Amino acid sequence: MTSFSYQLYSSREFPPLSDTLKMLKKLGYAQVEGYGGVYGDLPALKSALSETGLVMASGHFGLDALENEPDQVLELARTVGMKAVYCPFLMPDQRPEDAAGYARFGERLQKAGEPLVKTGLTFGWHNHDFEFRALPDGAIPQAEIFKGGPDLSWEADIAWIVRGGADPLAWIDSHGDRISAVHVKDIAPAGENADEDGWADVGTGTMDWKAIMDAVRQRTKAQLFIMEHDKPSDHERFARRSIENASKF
Repeated sequence: MTSFSYQLYSSREFPPLSDTLKMLKKLGYAQVEGYGGVYGDLPALKSALSETGLVMASGHFGLDALENEPDQVLELARTVGMKAVYCPFLMPDQRPEDAAGYARFGERLQKAGEPLVKTGLTFGWHNHDFEFRALPDGAIPQAEIFKGGPDLSWEADIAWIVRGGADPLAWIDSHGDRISAVHVKDIAPAGENADEDGWADVGTGTMDWKAIMDAVRQRTKAQLFIMEHDKPSDHERFARRSIENASKF
């Protein structure tokens, strides 16, 4: 059976972290994914993980940290036992305006990940929706990022691909060899869950996760399947229902 991971960003509004980790362990999660908000007190983080037996198999780090503090990123990744690191976002004011700009960004990303890759870590990009919206010149940012960074791995956030207006199955088919991790999240039917930014617990929304997981298994070597909800009103409900439903597909 697939062992599921959990992006701790989903629980950012429900401190403390130690309680979240205990809850996740009880629900059957084996791994978690870190993000900036949980790295502040490294000894406490390591201790809380040890206490529950959960593994922080992957983590998100911003481009600033990757480019300017690679040694600190490496130390943190090593301390908690990460196998993969992903750069998760590009602020709107930093986004290129044309294909060439995104290709240069892909090149920059790949260069930023070199110190990590040298130590055996997987390094790649984590998408949102903007990468799938055509630029004025008709180019698709995600494709250009990959052109500039031919060796970049990809943590495919499938629901954001859908929100970007693209077909996730087509992207899994064409770039499956890059996919090392998948974010498992769901989209509520139109007009529902407005208080949760239109997201849903996995298996309760509009995403055909069974078909998606079949494609992922056939076309990729993804090892990490990470539950995420960008704004749950109740993180325990989200974590519980999602792992129950995902275990079925």
